[in-house]
Amino acid sequence: MKTLNVVAAIIIDKGRVLATQRGYGDFKDGWEFPGGKIEPDETPQEALAREIREELNTGISVGELLHTVDIDYPEFHLRMQCFVCELLSGSGKMQLREHEAARWLGPNDLWSVDWLPADVEVVKAIERRKLV
Repeated sequence: MKTLNVVAAIIIDKGRVLATQRGYGDFKDGWEFPGGKIEPDETPQEALAREIREELNTGISVGELLHTVDIDYPEFHLRMQCFVCELLSGSGKMQLREHEAARWLGPNDLWSVDWLPADVEVVKAIERRKLV
């Protein structure tokens, strides 16, 4: 089974975390943390900064690794490294380029969206660490 290596940004701002709604593919309409594939010449942190520029038209500071998810889907194995991130000041207004919607979720809202299977573990890690 093929393994997809991806990264996800756990963007924390004012006690809330950013969730995005997938706008395409098999998991369209599911909620996830933004991010994407790691290119061969990139570190996970470089890939994450690039993906957020491409998807949200904004800059982030990539911090510590929060959690790594390993999950099997029918066609592939997903390994997702999730990093705690902050928005860079002056990096422009966020713009959704690939997602249908985005929401800032506080501690009481974390389960108000329909998370994709890989992201459920990450939400639990956010709760354990009390990041929001």
